[in-house]
Amino acid sequence: MSGAAAAAQPSRPVSRLAVGSWVLYDLANTIFSLNIVSLYFALWIVRDMGGRDADYGFASAISQVFVFVSAPFLGALSDQMPRRVPLLAISTLVCCLATAFLGVWGPAVGLILFIAANYAYQAGLVFYDALLPDVSSDTNRGRISGLGSGIGYLGSFLGLAVGMLILTSDSQGKPTVFLWTGALFALLSIPCFLFVRERVRGVGQPFVEAALRAIRELRDTLGRVRAYPGLGRFLIGRALYADATTTIIVFMGVYVTQELGFTERGAELVLAVGIAAAIVAGLVWGWVVDALGARRTLNLVLGVWAIVFIGAAAVAYLRLPTYLFWIIAPLAGVGLAGTSTADRPLLLQLAPRDRIGQFYGLYAMIGRFAAIVGPALWGFIVDILSLGRPAAVLSLLAMVIVSYVVLRPLRLIVDPTG
Repeated sequence: MSGAAAAAQPSRPVSRLAVGSWVLYDLANTIFSLNIVSLYFALWIVRDMGGRDADYGFASAISQVFVFVSAPFLGALSDQMPRRVPLLAISTLVCCLATAFLGVWGPAVGLILFIAANYAYQAGLVFYDALLPDVSSDTNRGRISGLGSGIGYLGSFLGLAVGMLILTSDSQGKPTVFLWTGALFALLSIPCFLFVRERVRGVGQPFVEAALRAIRELRDTLGRVRAYPGLGRFLIGRALYADATTTIIVFMGVYVTQELGFTERGAELVLAVGIAAAIVAGLVWGWVVDALGARRTLNLVLGVWAIVFIGAAAVAYLRLPTYLFWIIAPLAGVGLAGTSTADRPLLLQLAPRDRIGQFYGLYAMIGRFAAIVGPALWGFIVDILSLGRPAAVLSLLAMVIVSYVVLRPLRLIVDPTG
């Protein structure tokens, strides 16, 4: 079945409880993303345990490589199983348990548990994203996707609040932060497992048989990507802009402190402002997707990212006032929210409905490829070529421009009038 044919299928009513439960999971996993992936675990390894940046970076890269290799298979497997929610529940449980014990047995075991937790978190996103058709209709898919993105960022504030509350009374309390992060992720995920009702799929077989069939289906899908108009082009374009957006997120704190002279507290405030902008923007972008279409909205999002990268480089190169970054940071939040809000529905327009899980697996694989390559490219430009961080930012701008060129012909497929 083509993506267009699938899109033409009648949509069934979806309860607000199911939508709210799906959105709440986005909030829950964002707590893990901020507290463990972006902030407190890295600080625990480097500052509290005396580890190196490379220790955390290597562990993160290992987990991303595992996701890169397995994500397409996980998506294909989810297509062969009667329901995706049990797979999401298992991956979430593994992530939460590993997270809760991160600080118990020292840094070496902690890094191993982090690899397991981050892999399970990323694997869960494959199953979670593929549930979008089950909680939305053809007329509100953009709004639901945007609601998940916008409300999800509230998890960042909740994660920060938990960390600040614990660490204010105990400066060495990061293991307690890890425990509460795992607990909150698990607790807030439960409604998704209970109340999201999936469409009945004509599959149901023993796990081993489903896994073997998933491998065959995946091999066939990879061989026939070109048969689905625009899909290969979309995945290439996503690799480019995801590379740029993922890299700037990883190095935003380094850039504003080391390049622009912000204090650590100032960097935290800049991050908070960006998150606040992402919350509002996620809701707005959803309406834009439904009004203009996912393809046109993604073009606007890429335009926002171009402005962010130009501004970030210009502040450093031209020695402009650093307060301008208080404008650039919210724009980055707007771009970040718009990216997932627009490209998840766009994939649904391009992929066949009966292989949604497989293509969301490819979607996740592309994102993990970006998480591996982008930071490495940044380090190569800054440390090996010694061109400096502003030059690295301009390389991200180049990726966004090339991705726009790659994606532009999609208008003939998903939006022939535009």
